[in-house]
Amino acid sequence: MKKVLFVCIGNCCRSQIAEGFARFLGSDLIEVASAGISPTETVSSDTIATMAEAGYDISDQFPKEIDQRSARNYDIIVNMSGFELPPMEKPLILEWDVQDPYYEDATVFREVREHIRERVTELIEDIRNDRVVSYKTRKPKLWDRLTSWR
Repeated sequence: MKKVLFVCIGNCCRSQIAEGFARFLGSDLIEVASAGISPTETVSSDTIATMAEAGYDISDQFPKEIDQRSARNYDIIVNMSGFELPPMEKPLILEWDVQDPYYEDATVFREVREHIRERVTELIEDIRNDRVVSYKTRKPKLWDRLTSWR
């Protein structure tokens, strides 16, 4: 069993959607959780409604804060925050560019939900087929970004 942590900013939309899909689609393969850099008090009602519309009940999920010490216990961290996470030795950090639907309408939530469903399904298949290493993409450090033209 691989341990996977999905991270976004508030842990109220994207990472909760990813946790919900992963929990239902990969329960035989992964242990899953989600967290936020700056978690909100509740999961967005739009997130819960959008997932329910697709047949997934995530109403028992709640926002949690990422803790760097416990994050090291995961095999894979999927970062959807748009911000670089602190460097960590053990977990593989995957960067997913996913639009934040917070404050957006239902159409955007549905688009984001489907985007995340595709990515989670791919991740589960990669884990199942032991291809997750090729999936690795870390965001370059700021200095590397500024000097990449050399």
